[in-house]
Amino acid sequence: MPQIGWLEILAVVVIAILVLGPKEFPIALKKIGSYIGKLKTLFSNFQREVTSVTEEIDVEKQISKEEKINNKEKGNDK
Repeated sequence: MPQIGWLEILAVVVIAILVLGPKEFPIALKKIGSYIGKLKTLFSNFQREVTSVTEEIDVEKQISKEEKINNKEKGNDK
């Protein structure tokens, strides 16, 4: 993945100021920051959900294994 250097960031900022104007540029930055914050929150919630689902699946697998072991032990006792 290519890295973005300071020169590229400066070029984007200068172009954005020229296109949007100095009055609209801070407003655009605030909106972009807001969208990035919402996106981060969304990804964080998604990651938490996936983690909780995988943990539940792991617990169910462990319970299933323990039940199989207990059933085998009961079968050997008879």
